[in-house]
Amino acid sequence: MDPFVSRAGLLIAWTSTLALLSVFVAQYGFDLQPCVLCIWQRWPHGVAVALGLAVWAFRDWPAVSLSLLGLAITAELITGGIGVFHVGVEQGWWQGTAGCGSTSGADSLAALKAQIMNQPIVRCDEVAFAILGVSMAGWNVVLAAALAGLGLGAVVRNVNRRKEDWS
Repeated sequence: MDPFVSRAGLLIAWTSTLALLSVFVAQYGFDLQPCVLCIWQRWPHGVAVALGLAVWAFRDWPAVSLSLLGLAITAELITGGIGVFHVGVEQGWWQGTAGCGSTSGADSLAALKAQIMNQPIVRCDEVAFAILGVSMAGWNVVLAAALAGLGLGAVVRNVNRRKEDWS
């Protein structure tokens, strides 16, 4: 198997880890509270970390490694898709989810009041922080697309090498 596949898995894992670390530093170090869509974008990155490491761990089993890389690519596409949706909400292109603007899971009025008083409500349609005019959700789309492209490139390279071996 092409060693680029296992390296792509490690790069996906490492970069997704850095993405998660950066949002946790923003949240806990700089008190930049996430909205519900921000939270949703984190989960696929966590899955991509585990899958990327598994790609490397199973590098001696090409079919397993390639399948895991395909799943890691899928996780990156999912976080990117959620990011595109989030950017659309931020730009006013469409409505957010029912959870946008509310982080409530309260089951009574008293519980809701207590939650509101103890926790800031973060709206999905407001850009809390931007770099070069691009929101964090927008940068997540760029990162996810790059990582998915890297993974797809590794798959294509591996398939082409196998075709050469069969010729």
